Formats: sequence, structure tokens, C-alpha cells
Amino acid sequence: MEKKYSDNVIVNSLKCATLDGVTARVVEVEGSLTKGLPAFNVVGLASSDIQESKERVKNALLALDFELPPKKITINLSPSDIKKSGTHFDLAIALLVALGKSNIKHNIFVFGELGLDGRVKSSTLLFPLILSLKEQGFIEEAIVPKDALEALQHIQGVRFYGVETLSEAFTLLLQESLEGIESSSTRYGQESITIAEEEYFFNRDYPLDFSDIRGQKLALRAALIAAAGMHNILFNGSPGSGKSMIANRLRYILPPLSQKEILSIAKHQFLDGQRPHFQPLRPFRSPHHTATSAAIFGGGSHSAKIGEVALANYGILFFDELPHFKSTTLEALREPMQDRVVNIARVNSKVQYNANFLFVGAMNPCPCGNLLSKTKECRCSQAEISRYQNRLSDPFLDRIELFVVMQEVDFNDKSYYSSAQMHQAVIEAFTKQKQRKQSSFNGKLSETEIDKYCTLESDAKEILQKATLQFGLSHRSIANIKKVARTIADLNGSEKIDKQALLEAISYRKRN
Repeated sequence: MEKKYSDNVIVNSLKCATLDGVTARVVEVEGSLTKGLPAFNVVGLASSDIQESKERVKNALLALDFELPPKKITINLSPSDIKKSGTHFDLAIALLVALGKSNIKHNIFVFGELGLDGRVKSSTLLFPLILSLKEQGFIEEAIVPKDALEALQHIQGVRFYGVETLSEAFTLLLQESLEGIESSSTRYGQESITIAEEEYFFNRDYPLDFSDIRGQKLALRAALIAAAGMHNILFNGSPGSGKSMIANRLRYILPPLSQKEILSIAKHQFLDGQRPHFQPLRPFRSPHHTATSAAIFGGGSHSAKIGEVALANYGILFFDELPHFKSTTLEALREPMQDRVVNIARVNSKVQYNANFLFVGAMNPCPCGNLLSKTKECRCSQAEISRYQNRLSDPFLDRIELFVVMQEVDFNDKSYYSSAQMHQAVIEAFTKQKQRKQSSFNGKLSETEIDKYCTLESDAKEILQKATLQFGLSHRSIANIKKVARTIADLNGSEKIDKQALLEAISYRKRN
């Protein structure tokens, strides 16, 4: 859109955006051509990759027979107090230079990296940028690289104009009317259910099946409860008892996903450099215990990058060999486990990421792993066992709702449940939670929501009062028991939490 024109100054502008963490900030790209010695400057806190765009723009213009005007060219990125980065500013800058005195007829967003031959290329930041702009209500139409349309068409409510070259974009902006592509309703996955006018998608594919696990009936029941209510869970058992096998199979029986959640997962996958699958499969992140704090929580020396905790949003964060993680890492994990966000503070940036995940931990009972074995002798001293177990603080363990001691493996053990059976039970429990108009899963309910949705029958109330006195339960422990009992009642098909559901929930509590 042309903002000002005179004999001395020509100012045109287009819209673009930059990422601040995972949130897009609108940037107005202004271009002015003034009399003076030929020069090309970019101002407005532009990062090095934007400064380098000057050379790409010059070569792209020359390759397509656009003559660089013999004037002083100044590109301003407004607002100037926000640091901008990304090669997707190339196309907007080139268009402002190429259009010169031409009147831009459309106030439109423009995204695209330029090749030296004038081709318009995509970048991994386009999807996160445009999705964030749409969520904030800032964008209705945009010129984008044609090869990015396949992914971008999943974002509903935005009209896209795909271009392959700089000359195509130039011609497009001079047209009186534009014809673009609007995203249509997309069907994700094999099946879906509609609850309160919201559609949720899921698959019934189980590459890893719970039928492969022999025995461990109690652990499988706890895993089912964890999946149905997104409750944090900790498995404690000897090496080879099946802790990791259960954790790796959990993601395939988790509750269905809405379109908004699928797109949010795809946004994080783009930020992590992955190619999104746009399928209703929740993420599974399993960092090694040697991973740095920055790798797990996000960060960096200059800007805050996304970490494992944020990449696990809407999915599973699995810590195997839990006591071997640094104590500082485990204590820092308490915030996202409780508040479902992670805050990264740096000198140059302060960023907040959503971190609504199901935490799964696995540990041995002692350093050698044989403390609970009936056939192998434990080689650890009592001091070593205490030191090992004390690596997990009570405040950290209070954020975990299900504690499971794995059973001894037996040759005659049989398979109890298949993933298909467990997934169907999870879907039915998920439906009950949504029909109650819960905004969160049972495992993520706030104090107010616990009082509203976790209604106990009279005999269940009496049992909980006795358990509180007998075991010295804290306020958080009582809340955890209520949330787990609510999920058990959903799995059992009960409207209220009865005695049976409460007793089972108490059996999963942390032992002192």
C-alpha cells in the first residue's frame, strides 16, 4: 500500500511478521526511494539473515530483468524496538524495491525467501508465523511461496496466493482483484467424534501394542488411568520389567485431538525442524538424562529456543532412569508440571511456552536395580539406596499422581489388554469429560474445577477423611486422589465418585 508520494520521497509498505518465541509479531515493511548516492540500507533491529537479504534481493532483481533504481533505498522494519529475524522478509523487501513509484493496491502480508535466480522459497518459520497471526486475528490473506501451500492450507480462514517467482508476486500486487486459495475443512486421521459441536480426531493404528506386554496387570491398569485423564505417572521396578515398554505404547492410546491441537503440534514440529504429519498422534519426547537444561526447557545464549518440555505439549514427556537426571532439572520441572507453562528468561528475551503434557517417569528401586527382585540379590548398601531414592524430592513427587511398583516377571505371564481395548476405554472416558464441559482433562483440573467435577458419594467422603488422618495426606495429595478417582469413575461409567473408585485411587498414592 502506497503511504506517501512526492517528487523527493516515495514510501510504500507491505506487512510481514517475526517470531517472538512461538508468538508472531506483525511487522510493517516500509520502503523509501530518495535522491542521493545509490545505497541499500535495512534498519529496524534487523538480524544478520535479514541484512544478508540485500544481496539476495539485488541478484533476484537482476536475474528477472528488474533494474535497481539509481536512488538511495531504505527499508524500515516497524516497530523498530522489536528484534526481527528470518529469511522470509526477502520477498517483501524485493517487491518494495521493484515496485518503485507503482501504487501497491493491496495492504497484504507477504512471506518468502528469495533465490539468486528470483525463485520464491519456503522456510520452516512460515507455518508457525501464519498460524500465530491467525490465532491473534491479524491475518486474512497472504502472498506465500507456492511450495508452502500444502502445509499452510491447514490453517482455516486465511486466503493464500501462491507464487513461484518474484515476477509473479510483482504482477499479482498490481492487479485490481486477487484470486487465491482458501483452506477447506480438513479431515484428520481415520475416525472422529463430535462433542458440543467440536470435532476430535483419532487413529486406530498401534505400531506398538500393549498385547506384547506379559503380566503387569496392575501397571497396565494404571497406564490406562493415566492415559484417560492425562495423569502424571511413575513406574518403579527392576530392569526388564516392562517400564519403558509401557511408556512407549502410551502415546497410541491417548485421547483424541481437536484441529486446533493438531495444528499447535505441527507448529512446534516446524520450530523443531521436523516435517509435520498433521495426524492425530500426540508427541512423545524422551530426552536422555545427560541432556542440558537448555535442551529440556529451551533457551540459548541470545534468544530463547524451544525445548523438549514445550515440544511435548499435548503429548508425553518421558524421563527414563529418572533419578539420574540432575536435581536442578527435576526441580525446574515442577513449574510446567503444575502450571502447564514454561518461562524462559534471557537478557534479550522473555518467552513463555505452553507445556501441557503427561509426564511419565521410570526408575529402578536401587542403583543395581535388584532391590525388589525375588531371584536376584541386591548389591547396594542402605546408604546407597537412600542416596539414590532421595534424589527425588517430595515437592517434585507431589506433582505425580500415580505411583506403580512393577511386578516380578514370570515365564507363565499372559497378556491382559490390547491397545485397541485400552484406547476404546480412553475414548469413552474422554467423551464423558467433554460432555461435562470440562476445559481440561481430569489430571489437569484446577482447585475450583476439582470441587465442581469431582463429586464424592457419602461413603467415599468418609473413606477419604479417614485416609487423610491415617496417612497424613497433604492438600495436594487429596486433590491428586480426587482427580485420579474421577478418571476411574469415568472408566467405570459412574457419574459420581463411589467407594470403589476412591479406594483404587488411594492405592496409587505415593508411599512415605
